[in-house]
Amino acid sequence: MKWITRNTEETILLGRKFGEKLAPNDVITLHGTLGAGKTTFVKGIAEALGISEPVTSPTFTILSQYDGKMVLTHMDLYRLGCEEEFELLGGEDFFYAGGVTLIEWSEKAESFLPPHTAAVFLSVDPETQNRIISTEDKRFESVSL
Repeated sequence: MKWITRNTEETILLGRKFGEKLAPNDVITLHGTLGAGKTTFVKGIAEALGISEPVTSPTFTILSQYDGKMVLTHMDLYRLGCEEEFELLGGEDFFYAGGVTLIEWSEKAESFLPPHTAAVFLSVDPETQNRIISTEDKRFESVSL
């Protein structure tokens, strides 16, 4: 499944529609280059979970948590050196804490990801600057803009 968003508002809207489909202990990995719209997409998921505080990228903090209908844990593992650091952080515990976990740079924790993890891919069309967002996870197949 693939969606094209033409601006920030549409990317947030698509994130919100994904967020409406999420349940406790869902884990989503977010894949895309810098500027692909990952944090913008997360803002929409946060809206769907009733989170009103500003959502920012956790690049330097490694993880941020937000309280809403469910706790949203947003991880950015770019700064981790290896999977052992993820384990020392207690990262796997967040997967089973009853909230939603979103992970950027998830390859740094690949062996810890639960089997039900959904992967979302974001990229930028270089000609139009539109965002291309895709997943193969069937729970999102009914999502439309």
